[in-house]
Amino acid sequence: MLGKFDALDRIVQLLLLAAGLGALANGAFMLVDPLEWYVFIPTVVTTGPPNAHFIRDIGLAYLGSGAILVYAAAHPILRWRAALVGGLWLTLHGLLHIYEVLAGICGPATFWADAPGVVGQPVMVIAALVILFARQRIAPAGIPPRLFARAADKATRGNSPYLADLIAAPGHAAEKFQHLMPATAHRHAAPADAFHAARIGATLAADCGPCALIAAEAAINDGVPRATVNGLLAGTPPPALADAFAFGRGVAAHDSSADEAGARIEAALGRTVRFELALTAATVTAYPALKRGLGYATACSLHKLEV
Repeated sequence: MLGKFDALDRIVQLLLLAAGLGALANGAFMLVDPLEWYVFIPTVVTTGPPNAHFIRDIGLAYLGSGAILVYAAAHPILRWRAALVGGLWLTLHGLLHIYEVLAGICGPATFWADAPGVVGQPVMVIAALVILFARQRIAPAGIPPRLFARAADKATRGNSPYLADLIAAPGHAAEKFQHLMPATAHRHAAPADAFHAARIGATLAADCGPCALIAAEAAINDGVPRATVNGLLAGTPPPALADAFAFGRGVAAHDSSADEAGARIEAALGRTVRFELALTAATVTAYPALKRGLGYATACSLHKLEV
């Protein structure tokens, strides 16, 4: 979830947008002029006499699916659940047409004539979701809590002992926590090295070795050189990252020194970058704070800070 969209993310967006706009166009046609739509699609005529009310009903289903898919296309990583919902009816509709061919209700020629509109849209949605899931480019909110806990425990190499408490807590606590996680890793305009310098600095200020190592792994996965990351873990950032590191530590520690470092960052990189560094520094400390609150902080000093 870190960083700007890459080429594959853009492909996912285009697939969802194409499916959504196609569904919207078809639904609008059915709603506005159902009888004209009936004669415009050659294969529909063979299914029986037209029913304007029924055609409009289906048109509304297309409009609903299309609107949800267009919404999902704006940010598929965060809105992957909307893509699932938006593609559900389209997929079921496509499967019905496949069933009718297999059952001999209609011939292959009719199916292939309808396929671009009937099967093409759900195939685009499914392809988009496969790309997202294969790359693990989905926000955690919406993943079943126990599945999320297993994945998070594996990703953090067992350094998230609070997960059992999170899953056991009533009132959908796990889902609420899942909504927080993307905010801690929001990076759009900030350079990767400066962003992670602030993030690691903030985590170190919270005095938690396992959390710092998790933040360090995230930095490496985001393209920050390993030597740079180890320097940050050691508290000796390179000169170019000194302000970002000090800013992260200052924000997390509620130290007024963060004001001066933040002002220099803003002057050099802009207000938006300062905001992104401030957001991650302010929120990433939720993890070690939660550990401490649940009595797991004793393990924080037992780890070698190196990746």
